Amino acid sequence: MKTYKFYGWEKTTMTSKVSSYEGTPRDFYDLLSTIWCKKTCAPRMQENWSSENKTLGQCSITAFLVQDIFGGEVYGIRRPGGNYHCYNVIDGVAFDLTSEQFGDEILDYTNNPLQSREVHFAKEEKRLRYEYLKEEVCKTQL
Repeated sequence: MKTYKFYGWEKTTMTSKVSSYEGTPRDFYDLLSTIWCKKTCAPRMQENWSSENKTLGQCSITAFLVQDIFGGEVYGIRRPGGNYHCYNVIDGVAFDLTSEQFGDEILDYTNNPLQSREVHFAKEEKRLRYEYLKEEVCKTQL
């Protein structure tokens, strides 16, 4: 079995809730790894984005796209500066496809607030990055 570095990867065996995507979150991570780019990275982090750290600045758009495909909820870990790092919980299983951006830092995935796509996507740049990522995923599925 292939191993991954993202948080909770061992338990990501759930399958898609939509007919347009077949696979698990691990498969989705593999797909996203070919799509994440500086354009999909949060603007405040783009200067530090690199192909060696593809998950940097990708958390909220990735977590909400995972929710679209696999269901569940999106939660956020409060970070220094007041922003939230988003991750997914499906059927009680927490996982974070973008956790690698933190290197060896250990994040606490317990008792975090639910995140709202309406709040996150009120920022037009974030909504546009999400839509771009979604389009790119759809292109690869044709």
